[in-house]
Amino acid sequence: MPIKNIVLVHGAWGDGSHWRRVIPQLDAKGYRVTAVQNPLTSLADDVDRTSRLVAAQDGATLLVGHSYGGAVITGAGHAPHAIGLVYIAAFAPDEGDSLGSIFGRREPPPGAANIRPDNDGFLWIQREKFRESFCPDLDATEALVMAVAQKPIAGRCFEDKSGPPAWKSKPSWYQVSLQDRMIPPETQQWMAERIKPKKTISLAASHASLASHADEVTALIDEAARSL
Repeated sequence: MPIKNIVLVHGAWGDGSHWRRVIPQLDAKGYRVTAVQNPLTSLADDVDRTSRLVAAQDGATLLVGHSYGGAVITGAGHAPHAIGLVYIAAFAPDEGDSLGSIFGRREPPPGAANIRPDNDGFLWIQREKFRESFCPDLDATEALVMAVAQKPIAGRCFEDKSGPPAWKSKPSWYQVSLQDRMIPPETQQWMAERIKPKKTISLAASHASLASHADEVTALIDEAARSL
């Protein structure tokens, strides 16, 4: 196998457990899988945490980012051992972009109306609106667990500007979620076209494609790893 290390990077309102349906499949294929637990306190903090984890791997490593995790791997992809990037319904910013500036390109997605700040500047998805916003293609029990266990993200993460993007120097892959209510599918397609990935796949999935379409997401990650 050309590459054995895979680092999975979660997005906003989640943690490493969002990869729970992908991890066993990659493990069964012989990969050494690690899921980062980012603080979601600033883009710099999250890039630093992920970069340290990547640098701690024992060789060539593929980074996979979901949602906001795409912005994280765009920066952390410069870390030692990082040799490729897979974006799963994810942000892929260019230098100087913020998530807010990318969102500002078109009308806000439906899920944005259900985000609320707390007194400490962290953003939450309203619990009773979580399933319809984030994961309408998951069953009620799994959606409830995601909603109850959601990890909020600091509002500043949507204002922080991205640095030089690793996708300009590292090969990339992209998965578009066509029924996404958190990042508009058109925005995902635009980002995918901009980074010129080796392959783009589109799934009839919600934002939580890593859970609802784990087989297809795993296949894309495996294909990327085997090509490196």
